[in-house]
Amino acid sequence: MGIVLKQSFRNTLITYLGFGIGGINTIFLYTNFLSDENYGLVSVIVSIAVILTPIISFGVPNSLVKYYSSFKDNAQLEGFLTLMLLLPLVLMIPLAVLCYFAYDLIGDLLAIKNSIVKGYVWYMFIIGVAMSYFEIFYAWSKVHLQSVFGNFLKEVFIRVGVMLLLVLFYFDIISLPFFLKALVGLYLLRTLVMKLYAYTIKLPRLRFSFPRNTKAILSYTSVIIVGGSVAVILLEVDKFMINQYIEIKNVAYYTVAAYIATVIAVPARAMHQITYPLTAEIMNKGDKKELLQLYQKSSLTLFIAAGLLFVLILINLPDLYEVLPTAYRGGFTIVFLIGIAKVYDSLLGNNNAILYNSEYYRALLLMGVFLAAFTILCNLWLIPEYGINGAAIATLIAIMVYNTIKMLYIQLKFKIHPFTKATFKVMLLLLVVGIPLFYISLPFHAIVNIVIKSSLVIVVYVGALYRFNISEDISKVLSKFLTRKTK
Repeated sequence: MGIVLKQSFRNTLITYLGFGIGGINTIFLYTNFLSDENYGLVSVIVSIAVILTPIISFGVPNSLVKYYSSFKDNAQLEGFLTLMLLLPLVLMIPLAVLCYFAYDLIGDLLAIKNSIVKGYVWYMFIIGVAMSYFEIFYAWSKVHLQSVFGNFLKEVFIRVGVMLLLVLFYFDIISLPFFLKALVGLYLLRTLVMKLYAYTIKLPRLRFSFPRNTKAILSYTSVIIVGGSVAVILLEVDKFMINQYIEIKNVAYYTVAAYIATVIAVPARAMHQITYPLTAEIMNKGDKKELLQLYQKSSLTLFIAAGLLFVLILINLPDLYEVLPTAYRGGFTIVFLIGIAKVYDSLLGNNNAILYNSEYYRALLLMGVFLAAFTILCNLWLIPEYGINGAAIATLIAIMVYNTIKMLYIQLKFKIHPFTKATFKVMLLLLVVGIPLFYISLPFHAIVNIVIKSSLVIVVYVGALYRFNISEDISKVLSKFLTRKTK
């Protein structure tokens, strides 16, 4: 776990920087600089682009991670990399043709409830293409265990660019149409920079003699399209469905609440950048003992981090809402429900990586079809009934069911699970620390209250982790930190 902790720590710092900037954008700048309707429009454009990403990328990012380390012959490797660069065109070109000839029809379908969405079909498609190739070149660097720069581009670059655009829009230097075009340009520029960086690590040589296991690779990528699409549907379809049933301004309200809860997933996003290629390497070696160790340690580490963030968010949410515009203050239920889903997702560690890199990856196809249909049906039922809270309920149900099925499947096939005695110690610690402070209200300014409560929780929580040595990895990091402080 040394290399995992080292790069995960750097990635966590970068990801938190990105989420901090994104938080300023999402919670303060968007809410004050754009109208509710325009903010909702931006959210819908990006969400639909995200939904398109796993389809356009054709499962290539996961295939790169799974198969790259298995090639020992250079000619075979070059053929493999050429195949990875060309595969996305299989779906990208037909989708582009569809957008061209059915532009008005697609626009009408998206604009059933909100006509403002109709004119932005190409924006969604181009951003989706840019995101797809970004993930491909990012995976290109991750297989060489070089994930930090790509993580910076993914988490920080776009958000800084958006912040600049929002400020320019606020001072009437640019118009809304220019803002949206520039947003598309930011995603394209990020992909270009990622491509250049990936090529400095490993410059491809086009070789159209594809590897001997091409059939197996194509089979794998086809399944991953479904698996990746399901993961995205679980995260993004709620915003798309809200746009289809209620006023688009509600997408803005939901986006703010969901973003607050999404902060819980930051440690997982950071750690997965390195645990995915490591899991692939371990499984290529067939080392079951090392796989179990990585599974349980990643689960415990992520549960510790996600649980702390969940507690911090809940105890500080009333104060945070005091500094938001009134229309955005009704999202406690959304934050709580999505927060629970994110904690559970973190608790299962690198289970996705295990399934994606195993011989049982085809099971994802069945799971994916079931969960995609289940998620959409939940949204169809709950959004008209409960509005944006219904979208959060649907997300929670879908993620809990999906992750539980995957965990049980891994237990069945590999005879391993992510839980240890330390898991339940952390759960008890979170309850002991979080419940009393949730009911305590301080009389100071909202920001001061947040600082005081957060500091108290962190000191008690981290102190207990260190005192009782609940996580060996966390204790080592804390010991090194304390040793430096005492020198």
